[in-house]
Amino acid sequence: MDEKVKQFWYNFCLKHNLAIDTKVDAWAFGSNKEDADELAELVDKGIKTATTSEYVPGYEDMPDIGDWNIILDGRGDPVCVVQDKVVEIIPYNQISAEHAYHEGEGDRSYHYWRKIHDQFFEEEFKANGQKFYPQAPMVCEIFEKVE
Repeated sequence: MDEKVKQFWYNFCLKHNLAIDTKVDAWAFGSNKEDADELAELVDKGIKTATTSEYVPGYEDMPDIGDWNIILDGRGDPVCVVQDKVVEIIPYNQISAEHAYHEGEGDRSYHYWRKIHDQFFEEEFKANGQKFYPQAPMVCEIFEKVE
């Protein structure tokens, strides 16, 4: 975590009476600067309140209810802080239209969400030497913007 992100978190902790050493992750959405900027803006406006990511057991820590996250833009600058409220592992082809709506992208329809996410996950799996499949386990998070 770079110094500007550390300072952002430090200021957040002071303002919200959190211990400075409270665990936090800082990350950007998507796979490019444009996506990161667009999706961070949707979170900052309170439109995007959910996300979906590939579940890879043992690859990284599983998010948990109550986790804190700093959402970064495409330059790596902090935009806002969110806290996880719901975390579930769901097969990709069973993710609901409601979850897609809460992701806040495009026209918020399931059709739009599925089209964009099919492309995203096909590329992500391919980059990892795997083939994407409809039952792939996904981490579905619902979060709340705190600041």
